[in-house]
This record gives sequence, structure tokens and C-alpha cells, in this order.
Amino acid sequence: DPVGSGPVNYLFVGSDSRANLEPELGGFFGDFEGQRADVIMLMHVVPGAGKTQLLSIPRDLKVEIPGSGTNRVNAAYAFGGPDLLVATVKRATGLPIHHYVEVGFGEFADVVDGLGGVTVTFPNPARDNKSGLNVEAGTVKLDGPQAVAFVRSRQYEELQGGSWVGVDQGDTGRTARQQQVLSQLLDKATSPARLFDLPFVAGDVGAAVTADSRLGLRDLMGLGFNLVRAGNVEAATLPVRNSTEGGVAYVVAVEPDAGRVLQAFSTGGVMQ
Repeated sequence: DPVGSGPVNYLFVGSDSRANLEPELGGFFGDFEGQRADVIMLMHVVPGAGKTQLLSIPRDLKVEIPGSGTNRVNAAYAFGGPDLLVATVKRATGLPIHHYVEVGFGEFADVVDGLGGVTVTFPNPARDNKSGLNVEAGTVKLDGPQAVAFVRSRQYEELQGGSWVGVDQGDTGRTARQQQVLSQLLDKATSPARLFDLPFVAGDVGAAVTADSRLGLRDLMGLGFNLVRAGNVEAATLPVRNSTEGGVAYVVAVEPDAGRVLQAFSTGGVMQ
């Protein structure tokens, strides 16, 4: 969509491409070919308004993919790459999308390491045997591979009373973890304390990010400066519920809550 002087919507995608995987990651995510959109998140920025909004779109959301029928939203990437994913998200949300930004597993780990890791407080020992997450209780600084395991966890468990218990599993808990890490990375990358490191940070980010042809490194740096000036970052997840149709497990948008959140996102209102 054309970009004017008003609000700008970015579609951020974390793809599950196995390219450039560190050895610590490859053993947990397999070696199949192709890729899907594993993380789908919209960012709404109003230049000069002092506020940025993040809206997570669960990857299992049931949608109509143009030309391909009903499927999970992340399948759009596999069927037609970024263009079809953008068209699908626009159709599902009714929102304009001005820019597209994509980061793969390996590149995301590099960005985390380049920014000095991310800090997460775990009330209990936590693990996910599928993603590779395995941490002790307390405040832990996650490096790149550990951060990837944390944000990709769908079988998140905590050791409670001597037993491993599933906590915040599935897409809802997963998107909350993604928002927690992304918000911290944005804060780190755009902190005034890192101002003198900005050329180096920008180089790391520029090498890690695939963006649409209208979004250059200068634009990404400008986005960073906008975030520095932002008074707060509000994060939400599209309200959904579990559904099984034709033997396929989806999540479907819950109305009228989903409509209210999308309206608030499009106008800069309060999403929660």
C-alpha cells in the first residue's frame, strides 16, 4: 500500500527457513525444505505520536488465502511467499500494510547476540523438549539460540512441585513470549545509550533483515529513532479460540473482541 505522511503499518515475519541455522538450533527444527511464516506480527507507528503498537496474528489463524481457499494464515507464505502472505493478512484484518520485514531463525539469533542477549525472569525451571528450551529458575540472560527456543516454544513446561506442568502452551502463550522478547530487543536497539553503536547495530540488522524494496536501511534506522521517542509500546494478540474443522486444528477470531482490537490498532486506540 502507498505510504503517506500518516500512520505506517509494518508486517513483521519470522520465517522457519532452515538457512543459516547455528548448530545449536538445527537439531531441534529438522531439515525439511521450504519455509512458512512462523511469527506474524503487525506494528503500527504514528510518526511523532510517541506510541507504537504491536499486534500478534496467531500462525494457526483460519483465513481465506486468495487463490488457495481456507487454511492457516502461515500457509500463505509457503504457497506464494511474502506477496501472498501480505495479501492474506490484509484480507483477514482489513488493515493496509505499508512495509514488509522478514527475519529467519538464524538471523534472529544473530540479532539477539548482537544486542547482548535478552533477559527473562522464570518463576520456575522451564523447558520445551521440542524447541530446545531448558533454563533454571530466576532471571536469565538468553543468548541467540536460547531466545529462539523461547519464542518458538509451543510445549512450554515448568517444574512445579517436582512435576513438569504445561504452562501457556499453544499460540496464545507463544505470542506473549514473542512480544516480550521483541519489545526488549526494540528497546535495546533504540536505546540512547546505544546511539554511538548505531552504525554497527544497523549493519547487523541490515544483514539479518529481508525487507520490501521501498524499505531501506535508512528507513529501518528511522523506525528505530521513532521508537526511541515513543513513550510506550502497547502489545496485544488478536483474540481467538480453538477450533477443529474437517480434522484440521485452527484458531478462529473471537467477535466482537477481534473487531474491537483491530479497530483500536488501526486508529492508535487502546487495544487491551
